Amino acid sequence: MQNVLETNNLSKKYGSHLVLSGITMKVPKGAIYGLVGRNGAGKTTLMRVICGLQEVSSGSYELYGVKNTDKGIYKVRSRMGAVIEKPAIYSNLTAAGNLRAQYEMLGLPKDDASISELLALVGLTGSGSKKAGKFSLGMKQRLGIAIALAGFPDFLVLDEPINGLDPEGIVEIRELLIKLNKEKGITVLISSHILSELSLLATHYGFVDKGKIVKQISAQELHSQLRKCMIAQVSSIKALTMVLEDMHTEYVVVDDSTVKIFDKMSVTLLSEKLSAQGCELLSLTESDESLESYFIDLIAGGAHND
Repeated sequence: MQNVLETNNLSKKYGSHLVLSGITMKVPKGAIYGLVGRNGAGKTTLMRVICGLQEVSSGSYELYGVKNTDKGIYKVRSRMGAVIEKPAIYSNLTAAGNLRAQYEMLGLPKDDASISELLALVGLTGSGSKKAGKFSLGMKQRLGIAIALAGFPDFLVLDEPINGLDPEGIVEIRELLIKLNKEKGITVLISSHILSELSLLATHYGFVDKGKIVKQISAQELHSQLRKCMIAQVSSIKALTMVLEDMHTEYVVVDDSTVKIFDKMSVTLLSEKLSAQGCELLSLTESDESLESYFIDLIAGGAHND
């Protein structure tokens, strides 16, 4: 499978501060690749680097097989569109006016037919003469995506496109990205803090922590690894962990009263052992792991094993 983007041991420093540390990743053509990481993990910096907004400190990357040091990289970037941090729009112009300005900046003919097509694609046909400064946040995000699609690129880079949106706006952006991916064949690299939403979009994931890719996995592989567990809430976390260690049970501590237990066990036996330690079993419920819990466990180093 052809990769739209490949990075090889890519690093970025600001002075002595290492923001990206040996990033190696592959974004397959046709994927919606979810970049998952905490604030400050390096997601935005990585996006800025591959978009040519910042230079690498060491390592390299390729876009459609063209290395970042090759002269041809500038031509290849015309196949990219991006919204980094927030949409860059002119608040005193209409949606169509913003697109005309973008076409002019890119040296493209101001084709009213293609501009109308883009507005229809992102659901802004009805915005008419309304100035962008009066748009809702969701409309601004959709306009930002339309601007990024000027010239109809086939690789879209989006940094937190649903951040701050209400539920309706989130659904609109989700449906738009799925439409762009499935109907237009556009590859998407997207970061988001709303992991439950990202799980409805992504075909592939890259988990980032402290400037490093700690894991890459397809959505299909991830779903096969998400496990059922029991969530136990107790009066003494120390007693529970001691009992689970004694029972050679795989578990993860969630907080100071809650643990995820991944092995099947007798509830009666667990309750008896906890009671012997003066610990009360407050609740025990079955649950499926989510993308968020998988990420937290991954960053924390995984589950405890004896």
